[in-house]
Amino acid sequence: MTGILLINLGTPDAPTPEAVGRYLREFLMDPFVIDSPNPLRWFLVNVLIVPKRKYQSAAAYQKVQMPGGSPLLVHTRALREKVAAELERENYVVEYAMRYGNPSIASALAKLNAQNVSRTIVLPLYPQYAESSFETAVVETKKRAAELGSVDRLMFLSPFYDRPEFIDAFARKVSDHLANEPADHVLFSFHSLPEKHLTKLHPQHCLRTANCCDQITGSNRNCYRAQCFFTAKAIAHQVGLAPEGYTVSFQSRLGRAKWIGPTTEPTLRDLASRGVKRVAVASPSFVADCLETLEEIAIRARETFVSAGGEDLHLIPSLNSDPFWVEAVVKWLAAAADSR
Repeated sequence: MTGILLINLGTPDAPTPEAVGRYLREFLMDPFVIDSPNPLRWFLVNVLIVPKRKYQSAAAYQKVQMPGGSPLLVHTRALREKVAAELERENYVVEYAMRYGNPSIASALAKLNAQNVSRTIVLPLYPQYAESSFETAVVETKKRAAELGSVDRLMFLSPFYDRPEFIDAFARKVSDHLANEPADHVLFSFHSLPEKHLTKLHPQHCLRTANCCDQITGSNRNCYRAQCFFTAKAIAHQVGLAPEGYTVSFQSRLGRAKWIGPTTEPTLRDLASRGVKRVAVASPSFVADCLETLEEIAIRARETFVSAGGEDLHLIPSLNSDPFWVEAVVKWLAAAADSR
């Protein structure tokens, strides 16, 4: 029996300040997320950030909450169900987990071990590599598996920012949306990261020149920003967008540190000032719609664009449990299983 574990970032148990506070503390106390010394990180999280932000975030979660829970939870659960259905005639058991919140990685691994799996193939659902997403999921999974005595049975799939199946699935979403909702311009908005998360991995290369992220090379192969540009360029090429027909930006900044850019909101204001009236926004760092797409982009970014003189902004839905995305995931898992 082969175990499959799909891992996404996480979500509060409920859209309440108390639940959001618990989630934020778990998330932000991860040294992969805020890499300050532990006493300073504790002060930043528990004194400066969470007491205020838990109310703001709870209000935002309430705007997008679905009957089955938060959108990220609902869509990740649906993906698991559809992947499991595709593999039901094979010797697989499929679980999903959240790096922060529930269901936890520990609980998902315990379920897989209870099924006497001989190995577990782990797919972190992050297209691009970052220590604060992919790496922390790997480290946590290994830690919890070691506690269960099953760490030697783990196999991890790599970030898939350049895999044809991912590019094709997202390009289909963009093309289908534009066919129904024509736009003057497409914005590819990725989650941002503090610059130091990049520069510490590639100190001699990252952000040294204006075009350092234009190509993937041996010097920046794990650079999140370069991978984002690769993803956007590949999707745009497949959709048939001209270089002047799309822009790449980065969203979801937090705190006063310097984050990678260009930033999404100023980019939208600039597009409006240039006479762009209708914008479609895709977020290919998220494979499931979540707070960052449904509230930050579809609601707040739209308000920013319209107030700056634009007429309308539409969010292009993420992959969620789209059949082509399910097909891609199943293909990767089956190939990984066959490789061992």
